[in-house]
Amino acid sequence: SKEFKRILEEAGMTHSMSRVGRCIDNGPIEAFWGTLKVEKYYLHKYETFEALQSAIDEYIQFYNNERYQETLNGLSPLEFRSQAA
Repeated sequence: SKEFKRILEEAGMTHSMSRVGRCIDNGPIEAFWGTLKVEKYYLHKYETFEALQSAIDEYIQFYNNERYQETLNGLSPLEFRSQAA
């Protein structure tokens, strides 16, 4: 929608869309959100939006820096990226 596009532009973000029928492009982020919901969201009750937002921010830091990933040979994403460099 025009409103969505305006909000993205104001935030300095670029809207990225793949071709129709290319759902595999979203696979990694869909897996991340599924994991976040199971490990953080469903297990807690958040009294405010700010508390939820803070919990998501903390989880993203944890996920990228500390949470070991079986698919990354038991490394965190940060450790895996460091090895690849």
